[in-house]
Amino acid sequence: MGNMDRLRQITDAVREAGSLGVSRLAELTGTSEMTVRRDLETLAAQGVLERFRGGARTLLLRGEEPPFTLRAQEGTRAKERIGAEVAALIADGETVVLDSGTTCLEVARALRGRRVTVMPLSLQAVNVFADNPGQTTLLVPGGRPRPGEGALTGPLTLSSLAALRFDTAVVGCCGLNAQQGLTAYDLDDAAVKRAAIDSARRVLAVADGSKLSRTAHAFVAPAARLHTLVTDESAPPDEVEALRAAGTAVTTARQE
Repeated sequence: MGNMDRLRQITDAVREAGSLGVSRLAELTGTSEMTVRRDLETLAAQGVLERFRGGARTLLLRGEEPPFTLRAQEGTRAKERIGAEVAALIADGETVVLDSGTTCLEVARALRGRRVTVMPLSLQAVNVFADNPGQTTLLVPGGRPRPGEGALTGPLTLSSLAALRFDTAVVGCCGLNAQQGLTAYDLDDAAVKRAAIDSARRVLAVADGSKLSRTAHAFVAPAARLHTLVTDESAPPDEVEALRAAGTAVTTARQE
């Protein structure tokens, strides 16, 4: 088990139980108690959990999204492949609104320098284009960054989206399935995603396979509103078929 997989397993186990001891976490992860203690210190520094003598208790609610810093280190290769696949679906000259989140950040990196007009909805993606604009035209929306996330939300962000029309919206998600549609953990984030979808002629959703088995509490849009989902090889085949039956094209970014 890799380091990031182990951190995710510890995070999920402690969140599910509320609190767990070091010995139990060592048993669950198949590693030493010393390694678990180091992992708990890492997660405590990221605000995921609180350490106590002999274990840790969660600081995340069941319906709460893990911190951006933790998510950014998960499944990086799969997200890079998804980013490259999405960039290949976007033609030169297009106008694109790019959602926040770690997978959309990889889309930003894949589009950097391309002859497109892009309005990113996160500070991280704005910085990607600002550092190396090339032929890219950068539009910066207004808004209030979510603490720890950098995602832009609020009335200024919604006004920026309402004032423009885009060829393509690239939208991330916290959960997606054919029955419940696209969902998010944060209500303000969900409102921004809906506005981005409404502002675009075409909607590309991006999500690694783990998101297709989740449903967050804030509804964004039905699956039929999405023109294409770009995912990876870990996507559950039955959910992929259900999304296709709902009218969403599905493209899988595969390892070379």
